[in-house]
Amino acid sequence: MANIKSAKKRIFVIAKKTAANRRVKSHLKAIVKNFEAAIASGDFDTAKEKLSLAEKRLMQAASKGTIHKNAASRKVSRMTSRFNKAKAE
Repeated sequence: MANIKSAKKRIFVIAKKTAANRRVKSHLKAIVKNFEAAIASGDFDTAKEKLSLAEKRLMQAASKGTIHKNAASRKVSRMTSRFNKAKAE
């Protein structure tokens, strides 16, 4: 345990930020999973809604620094190509 007051504060602040980031990341995983389920069931209207929601949330997380900007873009790109490929079949 830290002895210095500023170090104790940093431990508290880091714990708060970690909890917030963990909530955001688990929320992102749930959104992506919902998109995957919609694609698997063949419901393309729902999948399109889930894709736009996922894109919005991923970019929000990237702008806040929770995930890297390129990682968010990569995930959106892969989801979009998966959606287009499934729709074309």
